[in-house]
Amino acid sequence: MKRWLASLALLWAVPACALESAWVSWVMDGDTVLLVPEGQHEALKWRIAGIDAPETCQPGGEAAREALIGQVLRRTVQIEAQGQDVYGRQIGRLWLGEQDVGAEMVRTGMAWAWQHRAGRGPYAALQKQAQRERRGVFAARETAMSPALFRQFHGSCHDEGDKGAPVQRVPQTGQAGSR
Repeated sequence: MKRWLASLALLWAVPACALESAWVSWVMDGDTVLLVPEGQHEALKWRIAGIDAPETCQPGGEAAREALIGQVLRRTVQIEAQGQDVYGRQIGRLWLGEQDVGAEMVRTGMAWAWQHRAGRGPYAALQKQAQRERRGVFAARETAMSPALFRQFHGSCHDEGDKGAPVQRVPQTGQAGSR
């Protein structure tokens, strides 16, 4: 059983070599789009691999969404499928011609390089450069909060029952006065 699970995990980790064409029908946020694959009629939700953009209700979230809209909305892209996440979204790299869309989002400071369990991810150097040059979300004097940390404190902007403001969650610290 362990060998079977290890083989399955390896299959998810190995990117597909074949590129497929798709039309970007909607940009949900800075790292998630709705794509209509060539020859199909229904849109599928795709998460751009290797990046984590600010939540739409987080500072910089709308700017990240607008940056992605400017790059890919209503354009044909090539997708390199890499599996599916726990939320049922397809995960893959998006290419607009020769341009790696995820790399461009990180390079311009509109997304963080997603940290892999086994390493820093393919765009770590681009993120360091964006931080050094204070681009995008890294332009503010104060340190920008990563989307993962933001979700720990506030939840996702897309939580069930969300009617505007993010859900407030306070981490348990074990100190006096903590919830």
